[in-house]
This record gives sequence, C-alpha cells and structure tokens, in this order.
Amino acid sequence: MASEEHEIQKRIQVALSQHKCSVFRTNVGKVQTIDHRWFDTGLPQGFPDLMGFRWVDNQIFFIEVKSKTGKPGPDQIRFHEFLQSHNVIHGLARSEKDALMIVDGGLQGYGFN
Repeated sequence: MASEEHEIQKRIQVALSQHKCSVFRTNVGKVQTIDHRWFDTGLPQGFPDLMGFRWVDNQIFFIEVKSKTGKPGPDQIRFHEFLQSHNVIHGLARSEKDALMIVDGGLQGYGFN
C-alpha cells in the first residue's frame, strides 16, 4: 500500500474507533518467513483494507482505502460486486469523512461508482 494510503487508513481507523465502531486492518497476500516457508493470510484477493462493525447495531462493514487518485484493481472490483450482491455495507474511502458516510449511511458501494 502506498504511504499516502497507509496514512489515510490510520486516520480512518482512529475516526471510526472514536465513532463507536470497532475496526480492524486486514492484510492480503503471501509472505516468505525467515525459514523460507510461505505464509498466506487466508483472505481472498481484493478483500478490503478495513473491516469492522457498528456498536449501535453490530452491523458489519468493509472499507477499501485509496488515495485521491488511487483506483481499485480488478480483484477489488470483483469483491465490491460480491458485497453489493449481498447488500453488505462497504465502500471506497479517500478520507475519514468518506468512511464515516459509508458506515453511518449504511451505504453499499460508495466510491466504486
């Protein structure tokens, strides 16, 4: 993840945590361990950067974080379509404001359109 996106992600995590939500960073991919074995995170390609739930109703949400000019990749678009088909709260956030709109509004697919 680009440095700018990482900073946005951290700010979003703080904002959502202060907004009566629990939020978790997700990591997708494989890394090689020090003893040269491969470790797979187990999450599918395209899984959003953040997932969490609202304390008010325990409704789960997913947020893909992008910079001002960042664009979702094909795997991220497929995951968006999957979440959309199940009416799951999710969206693409470029700021804390975007993330709060997604979570508070119960939006499906904000920012992907």
